[in-house]
Amino acid sequence: MDIIVTFPGGKKVLAEVDGREIMTDQPVSSGGEGSAPTPFDYFLASVGTCAGIYALSFCLERNIPTEGMKVTQRAEFAESDGKKRLARVSLEITLPDGFPDKYRNAIVKSAELCAVKKAIFDPPEFSVTAT
Repeated sequence: MDIIVTFPGGKKVLAEVDGREIMTDQPVSSGGEGSAPTPFDYFLASVGTCAGIYALSFCLERNIPTEGMKVTQRAEFAESDGKKRLARVSLEITLPDGFPDKYRNAIVKSAELCAVKKAIFDPPEFSVTAT
């Protein structure tokens, strides 16, 4: 899978993924326009949306209504050697009204199958070159 990254101006960075565009920008305080999420925002959002699709699929497979269901993600940061680092990510699934109690643990286990989380726990090798 190839993702092409280009630089349309200012501090914007554009990624083309399977014919779709993902625009990033930096906050005004960092010299950007604040017109789009930062790359790190997208990284964090990928965790919650990944867990969310697993939770949604769990409900859809069982014909459980999802109206009112949501995933709230909280990121906690710690400072180490003067640098801020991501220390903890917690996800809370707000279940829809009438959600069957017998599935409460199962939907949590389903959300924990998130492929993004698995990639973090078993990180890939990274390589950067210049041509």
